[in-house]
Amino acid sequence: MSRIGKRPVPISDKIELSIGADNVVTVKGEKGSGSVRVHPDIKVETKNNEIIVSRPSDSKEHKSLHGLYRSLLSNMVEGVSEGYKKQLEIIGVGYRATYTNGVLEMNLGYSHPIYFVPPEGIEIEVDTKSRKNPIIVITGINKELVGQVAAKLRSLRKPEPYKGKGVRYLDEQVRRKAGKSAAK
Repeated sequence: MSRIGKRPVPISDKIELSIGADNVVTVKGEKGSGSVRVHPDIKVETKNNEIIVSRPSDSKEHKSLHGLYRSLLSNMVEGVSEGYKKQLEIIGVGYRATYTNGVLEMNLGYSHPIYFVPPEGIEIEVDTKSRKNPIIVITGINKELVGQVAAKLRSLRKPEPYKGKGVRYLDEQVRRKAGKSAAK
């Protein structure tokens, strides 16, 4: 049995779950709603406020789908009840970020500012007051989309290893290198 797939997904009383035709599972909660189409071979059912995912055989494909859909359902339940959040920190002299009218404007040392319009379902805040460096807070109910937006913003100016300048996750540790002066 799959270690991940065999664990049931607990659902609270505030969450509505419906399993429709074509194995479409829809979850509604405080923050919003999400749905996922489950593979026809994988069986999804609810018992005692828990989602139970089962598979018909022990073939390699069924084992991988079993764990996958259990994880997707678990992430969806957590997303509609609590939501997901990623925080990025901008480090560098003159590096700035502002969020106005639904557009994130970032100055990252290039000759031009970078504009980013977040996809639907993603909320962005820029906090410049609580710390020395600006912090971009990305929130949403879809774990995959929140991570994808955070990775995209980080890729605009990855942290470099000599001074550590760039966009990084708030808890990320950047390995620093010694520069030319250390070789003497």
